[in-house]
Amino acid sequence: MTAPPSRLRVSIVGGSGYTGGELLRLLLTHPHVEVAQVSSRRNATMPLASIHPHLRARTTLEFCRPDEIAACDVIFLCMPHGESSLQIDRWAALAPKVIDLAADFRLRDPAAYQEWYGSAHPAVAWLDRFVYGLPETRRDRLRTARLASGVGCNATAMNLGLFPLAREGLIKLAIADLKVGSSEAGAEPSATGHHPERAGRVRPFATMRHRHQAEVRQELGDFELHTTITSVELVRGVQCTAHVLPTRPVTEKDLWKLYRAAYANEPFVRLVKAKSGLHRYPEPKLLSGTNFCDVAFDVDLDASRIVVVSALDNLVKGAAGSAVQCMNLMCGLDETQGLGFAGLHPL
Repeated sequence: MTAPPSRLRVSIVGGSGYTGGELLRLLLTHPHVEVAQVSSRRNATMPLASIHPHLRARTTLEFCRPDEIAACDVIFLCMPHGESSLQIDRWAALAPKVIDLAADFRLRDPAAYQEWYGSAHPAVAWLDRFVYGLPETRRDRLRTARLASGVGCNATAMNLGLFPLAREGLIKLAIADLKVGSSEAGAEPSATGHHPERAGRVRPFATMRHRHQAEVRQELGDFELHTTITSVELVRGVQCTAHVLPTRPVTEKDLWKLYRAAYANEPFVRLVKAKSGLHRYPEPKLLSGTNFCDVAFDVDLDASRIVVVSALDNLVKGAAGSAVQCMNLMCGLDETQGLGFAGLHPL
């Protein structure tokens, strides 16, 4: 692998949404990155801080039009689902490394894509060229990859919570119940994110077969998996509570061995399992702005059921943070660079 340049010139296509804003926040403080261009169809010529006010005095860049994006070292694609695959030839010609944060290239099987997304993939020849962008399961491939996909935020919470069990063939059945914040719906105004319809509500919106389930099947294997996703009164955050029927009895000591073996050297996965105190289990609010995923587990006394709780910030570890982690790996950098924010408490 060739040594990375001292400063990577990085551009973002479609940088006006919540994920684009988080990506900018991370990249503008990254020690090895220069943000070259950020595009937005509707906001071209406007300062970035006019859309992302938390970036005031951090950058003087203005949004450009997508067709003004020039050659650079890394391109991040933050466009709505379905758009990056329509022009992937163009984006891949502009940069040696491309990371797509949308869902276009997450699934390698075109039949699975059609099943879960309801249409034929427009760029089938590119599917197996992308590496799924979850470093904890794809680190070795990402180190030599030119193209990386995004990760679904709900899929990331499920994948990281269940991975140690799936690797040992311990999952007979898993039922994952996810609570999610309103930023998961994106920056565009909608009825589902409207404050009077969101405040004080606990509203199931996908009681089964959420499309992020397909990513879990791809990464962890085709065991029986069911999902339910519920909107709660959070802005950021995903919390997944997975009820697992194991293929054989296990003890708490067994689970400690499995999870420590899987995550002892992972910089962004923390095992959270206190016996007392207020914060005994993963809590999304404590993870706001961070690239951490916190994971906990319990087992019934009769060993008939394992409960795994995982939590993360959907805009960071579930999107922009994982993308920066991928960039670091793909460009030969320390994968933790630019991702050291530890979170805030109280918040």
